[in-house]
Amino acid sequence: MGLYAAAAAVLAGVESRQGSLKGLVYSSNFQNLKQLYALVCETQRYSAVLDAVIASAGLLRAEKKLRPHLAKVLVYELLLGKGFRGGGGRWKALLGRHQARLKAELARLKVHRGVSRNEDLLQESSRPGQAYQVPRFVRVNTLKTRPEDAIDYFKRQGFSYQGRASSVCYVRPCLCHVPVVSKQTFRNGSSLPLCWFKALPQVLRLVYLEDLRALKGQHFLLDPLLPELLVFPAQTDLHEHPLYRAGHLILQDKASCLPAMLLSPPPGSHVIDACAAPGNKTSYIAALLKNQGKIFAFDQDAKRLAAMATLVARAGVSCCELAEKDFLTVSPSDQRYSQVQYILLDPSCSGSGMLSRQLEEHGEGTPSKERLQALAGFQQRALCHALRFPSLQRLVYSTCSLCQEENEDVVQEALQHNSGTFRLAPVLPTWPHRGLSTFPGSEHCLRASPETTLTGGFFIAVFERAEVVPTPAPQTDAMDPEPLSQVPKRKRRRKAAVGASMQPST
Repeated sequence: MGLYAAAAAVLAGVESRQGSLKGLVYSSNFQNLKQLYALVCETQRYSAVLDAVIASAGLLRAEKKLRPHLAKVLVYELLLGKGFRGGGGRWKALLGRHQARLKAELARLKVHRGVSRNEDLLQESSRPGQAYQVPRFVRVNTLKTRPEDAIDYFKRQGFSYQGRASSVCYVRPCLCHVPVVSKQTFRNGSSLPLCWFKALPQVLRLVYLEDLRALKGQHFLLDPLLPELLVFPAQTDLHEHPLYRAGHLILQDKASCLPAMLLSPPPGSHVIDACAAPGNKTSYIAALLKNQGKIFAFDQDAKRLAAMATLVARAGVSCCELAEKDFLTVSPSDQRYSQVQYILLDPSCSGSGMLSRQLEEHGEGTPSKERLQALAGFQQRALCHALRFPSLQRLVYSTCSLCQEENEDVVQEALQHNSGTFRLAPVLPTWPHRGLSTFPGSEHCLRASPETTLTGGFFIAVFERAEVVPTPAPQTDAMDPEPLSQVPKRKRRRKAAVGASMQPST
C-alpha cells in the first residue's frame, strides 16, 4: 500500500472512531510510520478547508472513482504539502488535471474570508499553538557519526550553523568583586543590569528560549545541554534527509532525550528498557553505552516491536536484545538480569503531553478519570516491579503525560513502598520546570512543556538506591595473587619489608 492510500485508510479510521490516530498508524503495514503519521495529522488539521475546496471544485463529481478520504489526502499534498515532489505516480497525474481549478478555489476561499495565509483559514482550535512553535530537535547518532561531522554536512547543504545556544554567561570581576555581565553574552549585544545577576539562571533560560524561537529558515543550533542534539526551526522536515534515512540522525524531541541522558549508564553496563517501543530512547542508551554492554528491551506489542527492530538496526545498535514480552512477567530473580543496574521505565500513558494530541483527539481535553486510574494502576505496578531487581542502582521513570495521577502520584506511592531503599536523585537543578509540590522531594522531579521549555510535554523522576548493595567477592584462580588477608603474618612482614626497600629515598 502506498503512502496516500495508507493515509486515506488511517484518516477514515480516525473519523469513524475505529481507534486513535497513533494506534491506526502503528497497525498499518506502511514502512515509514513517521511520514504517514505527519501526513494524516496535517490532512486532518486542514480537513474543513479541504472539504470546502474539494466541494467547490467539483473534484468528486469529476472523478467518480476517487474516494473522499483519498481525495482529501491528495488535495492536501497538492495545495498545502509537498506538491508530489519526488513521487505521486498516477495520483499526481490525476490531480494535475484539476490543479488549476483547485488552486483557484483555495485562492477564492482566502479572499472570501479576508486572509492571506493558509494557516489563517483554520478554525481557532486548529491553528498552530505552542506545539507548533517547538523547534525540530535532531539527535546525532554517535554510533554512526560525530556531531561535528553532521554539522559540516548540513553546512555544505546550505544551512547556517549558529553555534551552541546560550547556556552560560560570560562575566568579569570588577574592583569591588561584583560580577558584571558582558555585552558579548547575548546574540543581540544587550547586557543585564547588575540587579538581575541574582536571577542569572532564570535570565539565561530566557535567553536560551529566545535563541530557539529566533531560529528561521536554514539556521540551526547546537543544544547547550545535550552535546549531540541539533536544533532546527519548527516544522523543519528531515524525514527524507539522507543522514536520517541512513540512521545517522534520530528525530527525537529534547524532552524525550532526557530519560536516557539522566540514566547515563557507563559502557559495559546491563540495562533494561522496560517498555521500549518505538525505540528512540533505546537507541540513545546504546549510543551512551557505545554498544558495549547489554540492553534488554521489552514490549508486548508485536507491531510496535517490529517497527522498533527496524529502527535499532538502522541506527547500528548491536548490544540490544528485543523481546515480545510484558515487563511485569519478567522475573527480577532471573539470573539473566542479575547484573542489571540501570532501568528505563517509560510506560504506556495518556499521552496528554504529546505535541500532536490536539490533532489526534479533536480537543477532547483531559483523559477521563477512569482511564487515568487504569493507567496509573499499571504504571504503579510496573514501577514497583522494576524497583525489585536486586542489583538495581538507578532507575528513570518517565511519561509523556501532564497528569498528576500518572506522574507525582505514582512516584510518591513507589517511594512509600520502598522507603529507605530508594530515593529521588536531585538532577538538573537549573531545569526551569519542576514536579508539582504534592510531596516532600517532588522538586527533584522534572517537567517539560511547550510553554516552559519549548519541548513536548514530559515528566521525569530519577530513582537511586539509598542503601549499598553488597557485591559478591570476585572469584580468584591459581594465577591471581594471594589475597593479603590470607597471607601468614611472617610472610606479610617480609612482603612489607621488600616493598619498603623499593621506595625511592627522599
